Amino acid sequence: MRRWTIDPNTRNWMASPEFTAAVRDLSDGHLVAVPTETVYGLAADATSNAACAAIFTAKGRPRFNPL
Repeated sequence: MRRWTIDPNTRNWMASPEFTAAVRDLSDGHLVAVPTETVYGLAADATSNAACAAIFTAKGRPRFNPL
């Protein structure tokens, strides 16, 4: 597991190496944790069955319980 901190207040943060690495991980089928106002969410490539299945596995969520 790798950890990056991206400050959204930084100018041009979408060009940062950390953001690029997170996008690359998503493209490679990995999960990325993203903070929200209340909890962390898990992001995955929604077009990848394997990546979506990884969310169910990571959360211990039954397949009949939709995301």
